[in-house]
Amino acid sequence: MLTIRLAVKNILGAGWRTWLNVVVLSIAFVAIIGVQGVYEGMSRRAIDAMIQMQLGTGQFWHPNYDPYDPFALKDSHAEIPAALDTAVADGNAVPILISQGVVYLKGRMQSVLLKGIPPGQTILKLPTRALSSNSEISAVIGSRMAASLDVQTGDYITVRWRDAEGTFDAADVRIAAVMETTVSAVDNNQIWLALDQLRSMLDMPGQATLVVRGQEIDHLRSAGDWVFRDIDCLTQEIQELVQVKTVSMTIIYTLLMAMALLAIFDTQILSLWHRRREMGTLMALGMTRGKLIQLFTLEGALHALLAILVGAVYGIPLLTWFSYHGFSMPDYAQDAGFAIGEKIFPEYGAGLVIGTTLLVLVSVTVISYLPTRRIADLEPTDALRGRMS
Repeated sequence: MLTIRLAVKNILGAGWRTWLNVVVLSIAFVAIIGVQGVYEGMSRRAIDAMIQMQLGTGQFWHPNYDPYDPFALKDSHAEIPAALDTAVADGNAVPILISQGVVYLKGRMQSVLLKGIPPGQTILKLPTRALSSNSEISAVIGSRMAASLDVQTGDYITVRWRDAEGTFDAADVRIAAVMETTVSAVDNNQIWLALDQLRSMLDMPGQATLVVRGQEIDHLRSAGDWVFRDIDCLTQEIQELVQVKTVSMTIIYTLLMAMALLAIFDTQILSLWHRRREMGTLMALGMTRGKLIQLFTLEGALHALLAILVGAVYGIPLLTWFSYHGFSMPDYAQDAGFAIGEKIFPEYGAGLVIGTTLLVLVSVTVISYLPTRRIADLEPTDALRGRMS
C-alpha cells in the first residue's frame, strides 16, 4: 500500500506533465475504439443488408455457376435438385434463374442480367409482389438501375434475350416498381422478372441457376451436385475488405500510440534523472531496488489508468451519440459496390473495448518499466550525491 500511495502522490504532484500525457494517451484510446467501431458497424450493416436482400441463410449454386463469369451463364441452369423441391414448394427456399440480356432505350443499349424470382416469395426482402400483376411482362429494378436507364415506375423498356436454343427474341417490359436498396448486387444492371415468365421466355421450364435457402431449412447443406455456399463464403469479400481497411488504420493507431508512449517514456527518463536524491533517500531508508523499480513502473502504469478514466469521461457520451445517430454518407458512397446505406452506425463490442483497454495498459506498463532497469545498478551513496551509477 505504501508503494501505491507514493505512486499516486508522485504522479499527481507532477501536475501538468501528468495531465498532458494522460490527455494524449486518452485521445489514442478513444480514437482506436471509435474508428474500429465504425468498421465493425459498417461491416455488420452491409452483411445484414445482403442477407435480407440477396443471400438468405445460404445459397445452392448450379455446378457451372460463377458470378464473375457472364459467359458461363448459358450453361449454368438446370432443374432444381429433388432435395430442394419440397422446400421450394413450401416457400422455404427461393429458386432464381439468371440469364444475360440487353436493354434498348432512347437510342442506347445496355447489357443487363435478367433474374427470375417467384413473385410470392417471402425469404428475400425484394418487392417481388409487384411482378404478379397481369399477363404483360413486368419488371422490378433498383434505383441505381432506374437512374442509369432514366426510367421510372410505369415506363416501358425493350429487352432482348437469347433462349436455350440460341434464338434471339425481344419484348417490351413494363417497370412495375423501382426499389430502394443499399445492396448494389441486386440493383446494378439487373432486371427482376417473374420466374415463370422468364422460364417461358428462355424456354427453360422448371430450371434455376441458384436456390436461396430460408431459415426453416438452415440444416440443409447438400442438394445433389449443386454447390452449397454458406454466409461466410458469400460475404468473404466484405470481410476481406474490412480486414484490409483495418490493417491500414492500424498504421494510424500505431502512430497515435507511439506518440503517447514516447511521451510516457520521456517522462520516466526525466523523472529518474530529477529524482536521484529521492531514490537514494528511499534506498537509505530501507526500500529495496525491486520496490523502487515497482514504484516507478506503477507511476507509469497509472498514466494509462488515468487516460482510460479521462477517455471514458468524454469518450462514452461521444461514441454513444454516434452509435445512435450515425455518420451521414455522401451520395457517391452508394456506388462504391458496398452496402453502406445513407448512414453508418458504429458498433462497439465488449471485445473491442476490453481489448483496447488491455492494449493501452500493457503497452504503457512495459514502456514505463524499460527506463527503470537502470535502478538495478544504482548505489545509494551515488544517488544521494545526485549521480547515476
